[in-house]
Amino acid sequence: MKKYISLFLLLFIFNLSFSQELLATVQVNAQQLGGSNQQAYKALEKSLRDFINNTSWTGKKLQNFEKIKCNFAIVLTESPGNNKYKGSIVVQAVRPVYNTNYESTLINLQDQRFSFEYIENENLIFNERQFSGKNLIDMISFYVYVILGYDADSFQSSGGTPWFQKAQQIAQNGESQNNYEGWKQINEPRNRSQLIREIMSPNMVQLRSLFYTYHRAGLDNLFNQDQTQAKKVIFDGLLQLKTYESNFTQNYYLDLFLTNKADEIFNIFNSNNNGGIALGDLKQLLILMNPKNTDAKWSQWKQ
Repeated sequence: MKKYISLFLLLFIFNLSFSQELLATVQVNAQQLGGSNQQAYKALEKSLRDFINNTSWTGKKLQNFEKIKCNFAIVLTESPGNNKYKGSIVVQAVRPVYNTNYESTLINLQDQRFSFEYIENENLIFNERQFSGKNLIDMISFYVYVILGYDADSFQSSGGTPWFQKAQQIAQNGESQNNYEGWKQINEPRNRSQLIREIMSPNMVQLRSLFYTYHRAGLDNLFNQDQTQAKKVIFDGLLQLKTYESNFTQNYYLDLFLTNKADEIFNIFNSNNNGGIALGDLKQLLILMNPKNTDAKWSQWKQ
């Protein structure tokens, strides 16, 4: 708790806009592959953890309490050839909320097009200028920069642009090859290239602005004396999502935001102390854009 408070004191006093670098955990589950080569999978797990945590992604050296907590959970389901693997990965990251011990989800997604080549104990070296040829480092580095971008966007309006640009370059490198799925913009819905393309699109400026105000002016002030004002900021920001009513079903970035924040948004307004905020318009908007949570959440709100 004291460490989180210290972090935000630094943010205010020294005007540090956002935290950088990662404190990552990695799990590799290869149970579906069977066999006795568990040592190789443990080696992969350790190699990825060391690669993510020890690489200087931003050039900044931070203490552990300043780093972004994240998790990479890999499930291997196939080994179609020597040193070749297929499976899925879940990527998660959180950020602390000022003056609390609560951590808010920044991103939580599953990528089911996770295929790569890996030789036990090989060196993992990232070159942002070209595709590696084996896909493992490319995918992991892509998601590292996406996490850095999400985190920075939550502390400074569009602060994540430099890191999203790095992820975009990796995606473009990935599109130049034909051996691995998940990079092509055609016939691969909700792929890595689509996500970063949407984030960087001028059409998404409003959502990225909301992402900042939601966290920095909303959540970070939610536990101050004037909770009503923080709720009003979050409420007004969410209503701006009406901008995307006409094309929200095709919007991967928007869907991730609503899916990842559904529990949080519900809990913020599931109260008798909303300061007179009428939830009707927001309720109808979320029922439209996030229908899978209608019964469990949005229809449960008190008007």
